[in-house]
Parts: sequence; C-alpha cells; structure tokens
Amino acid sequence: MTNRRNFMKTAGTIAGTIALGSFTSNSFAKQMEKYSMIPPSETASDEDFWSWIKESYTTSPQLLNLNNGGVAPSPRVVQDAVDRYNKLVNEAPSYYMWRILDAGREPLRAKLADIAGCSPDELAINRNATEALNTVIFGLNLKAGDEVILCKQDYPNMINAWKQREKRDGIKLVWLNFEMPIENDKDFVKAYSEAITEKTKIIHVTHIINWTGQILPVKQIAKIAHEKGIEILCDGAHSFGHFEFKVPDLDCDYFGTSLHKWLSAPIGSGFLYIKKDKIKNVWPLLSNDKPESDDIRKFESLGTRSFPIEHAIGVAVDFYNAIGAKRKEARLFYLKEYWTKKVAHLPNVKFNSPLNNKQSCAICNFRIEGMKPEDVDGKLFEKYKIHTVGINWENVHGVRVTPNVYTSTKDLDRLVKAIEEISASASGK
Repeated sequence: MTNRRNFMKTAGTIAGTIALGSFTSNSFAKQMEKYSMIPPSETASDEDFWSWIKESYTTSPQLLNLNNGGVAPSPRVVQDAVDRYNKLVNEAPSYYMWRILDAGREPLRAKLADIAGCSPDELAINRNATEALNTVIFGLNLKAGDEVILCKQDYPNMINAWKQREKRDGIKLVWLNFEMPIENDKDFVKAYSEAITEKTKIIHVTHIINWTGQILPVKQIAKIAHEKGIEILCDGAHSFGHFEFKVPDLDCDYFGTSLHKWLSAPIGSGFLYIKKDKIKNVWPLLSNDKPESDDIRKFESLGTRSFPIEHAIGVAVDFYNAIGAKRKEARLFYLKEYWTKKVAHLPNVKFNSPLNNKQSCAICNFRIEGMKPEDVDGKLFEKYKIHTVGINWENVHGVRVTPNVYTSTKDLDRLVKAIEEISASASGK
C-alpha cells in the first residue's frame, strides 16, 4: 500500500500539471492507477499500456527510429515545457533568466538527486556526459608518470580527452581491449585488476559500452580499486534512466551522464556526480571564483546557458517517475529479447552483445556474416526506412539497434522482417 500511495502521489502531481498526448490529465491518473499494482514483469509485454505511452511522443509514423542510443526524443510534455520556458525567457531575457529561472535550479537539483539516489550537494547540472566527464578528466591533479586505466571500447570523446592529458601532462594511459560479448563479470574484474600498478591513480569505466550495450560490473571493479587507494570515474551516458540503479550504489567517485538519452530530457542536458569529499580536489573545467571549494556548484559556471532546456529536465523526471524505473527497465529488456529471439535462428546472424538481462538491457549489436555493417545499415534505411547505426570500432563490427518505450512489437516485427530478407539475400537464398 505504501508503494501504491507513493505511485499515486507522483501520478497525481503530474496529472495536475500536464496532459500526455491526446489524453486528459484525469485519464492519465486513471491509467496509471490501473497499472500501479501490476508487476513490471507483467506490464513489459502489455502492448495496450505501451501503445498509450507511445501516444505521448511525436515520433515519425514513416521512419522507424531504432537509434535511441544516440539521442532519444523527448515526450510531447517535455517539448512543450521547453517551448513554454523559451517564450517566457524571450519576454525579458535577463530578468526571467537571472532573477526567476535561475532560482529554480536548486529544486531541479533536488529532483535529479532523488532519482540518482545522492545528495543534491553532489550533483551539478550541465549539458552532457562529455562535459561532465571532461570536467573530471581535466580537473584531476595528475602528474607525469601517473597511470590511468581505460579500454579501447570506451567512448571516443573520453578517450580523446585522456589522450590530450597524456600529451599535455605526460600521464600514462594503460589500455585494455575486449572482445565482446562477455557474459562473465569476473572477466572484466580480472582485466582491470591485473592492469593496476603502484602508479595507477584512476580507472575509467564505462557503465554501458555504447557500441554493444554491454553492462560492466562497476561496483566490483570499484571495490578492487578502492582497496588499493585508486579512484573510479564512471561514464554513465547510457545507463542513467535506462535501468534501475542508484549512482552511489556503484561506489564510483565520479559519474557523468547525458539526460537526453534514456531519461528523454531535452537535447543538451546532463549531470555530473562527485562524492562530496572529492569535490575540492577537482578543478572546474570553466573558470570559477572559488575553484578549490567543496561546493558542487563551482562546476556550473557556464555563463549564459539554455534555461528552457535546463528547467524542462524536471518534466522529463516526472514522466520517468510516472512510468517507473523498474517498469521501464523490464519493457526495454523485453523489446531487445523480442526481436533477437526472432532472428537468432538465422545462420548468418550473430550478436556482438550479451542477450541476458544481467549484462545488457535495450541496446543490442548484431551482424550479418558476409556483409559490412554500413551496408546492412544502409539497406535497413533505404528499403525499409529503419534508422539504426552501423559500427566499426575496436573489435566491434555490426549494427546497433536501440528501441525505446515508444517502440512497439509491431515496429520490431518490421525490423525482424527486414533482417530476415537481408540475411537471405546475403546467403544467396
């Protein structure tokens, strides 16, 4: 009953302020009440429920977008919030930006901290994971000879940031290189552990490898690192809002994410988490009058920013809470499982991603033997108007498929049919 009351409190709050799609606020509350007591595992395959959620989006009826891992669309209510705040700001920009909306950052910080599971004083609002993680990469006090462990499957922007520090400061980058999929967490823990030396200062770990959707055991790696006095920087660009977890549970020292991916917040929004006792040790990426303070807000000295985008994050959080973290996770995994099972029997279709729900969720990378990833991606778009992304990067060669909560099983049947036909063509049948 407590969970139900909490759920209805959330639903009621949203119902009083927004309307989803063509539904009235009352119908929204009633719909969420109807499903509030149904286990997420049962809701995952309920197409009636998810078709109702789909109505909350403005996605193209012609183009099937299965590249939500790049940038996900915002639901209509988030788009409307951006428009509403933008119109307000343009009535008198300096007044509404600095005297009205600037004061709203603290409630928003608390709202984000609530779903992140951390203190508001450990969370800085910024524009994306690259900005968040670069703040730490360039802000740490590292010197020549200090070692950083990372892998070749990490995101290019982070790799390039570390390479820049290597050139500038003479630090040493220690590279790991994985062949995926990997279905045993111990393999990752062993690799990172064996790379540690007495000169290792920090380990850069990507929570979900963007190329394949592989989930890494961040907490286990952090345990090994902390036992030796080594810090952990976690790239959570693809994990936050994707499946259920709390940032402090990872036991990382630093965490950065983009909110325009799996939280479906406005494009150009993200946050940086730093453990409270670590904040004073990190220099801001942009200038601040108190760069050595322990105030997380020193990382928000961005100058003029998009207040409409920032404030609409709060509406995205409401939408996320209304669906429910566990319900969303169950649906996303169900969608991945739905289409992969239907093509797994094809002899020339192989997967570069784990198919279980411990090492993966929505993202899956597949290949058709005998074809280049870019050719498969091209055929999916040209003939079937399915938008995916072909990937050729450090041991990963395939096509990445990333559905979202607005994706239906009918949409995925379209993908399955396309893969079957392309597969048959490639094998000469």
